[in-house]
Amino acid sequence: MNRLAIFDCDGTLVDSQANICRAMEECFAVSRLDPPPRAAIRRIVGLSLVPAIAQLLPQAEAGQHETMAEDYKRAFFAMRASGALDPEPLFDGIAEAIETLDAGGWLLGVATGKSDRGLKHILEHHGLAHRFVTLQTADRHPSKPHPSMIETAMAEAGAAPETTAMIGDTSFDIRMARAAGTHAVGVAWGYHTMHELLESGAHHVVAHASALPAQLEAL
Repeated sequence: MNRLAIFDCDGTLVDSQANICRAMEECFAVSRLDPPPRAAIRRIVGLSLVPAIAQLLPQAEAGQHETMAEDYKRAFFAMRASGALDPEPLFDGIAEAIETLDAGGWLLGVATGKSDRGLKHILEHHGLAHRFVTLQTADRHPSKPHPSMIETAMAEAGAAPETTAMIGDTSFDIRMARAAGTHAVGVAWGYHTMHELLESGAHHVVAHASALPAQLEAL
């Protein structure tokens, strides 16, 4: 079986919190609602849009969550079209870690709450699209922590749970990995704390991207 390393995107590959917070604030403004604190918005990064908004606004009905999700998409697209997006930099050492894993024979994938369009933009912007053999997004799957993204990635890459690692910065990523029966590797530079990652079932948490290749080789 092939070895497969699946990365979350927001908070793991790139620091995208500023744009996510701005788009979420805009979608609340469209509904004439006070936006949640940015700390609360960062907590839901990684979920698909409707569940994320439902968590931020639990008192609203499902129809409103769906409407606001569309408002969020429009706000984000308008920011991109106008050139108003803040930079979404790769976290320190990520590009090198990906290169090392690729050279070492690992197949690479992404499992993210972003849309296909959003993920494509990020990977092409950073010159990484050619590195990944499987890309799973919210456009085709239930929200994390449902294991569908990982299960499809494994099927596409010819990998098994015991030869697959999910790498992410939130408890949603870790719980998804455990649900799929794969290795669960947390990263300490994202939007949930190391304690939360371990409490959610992470087998390991790495402090810097430079430690990822050695950690995966030790699985």
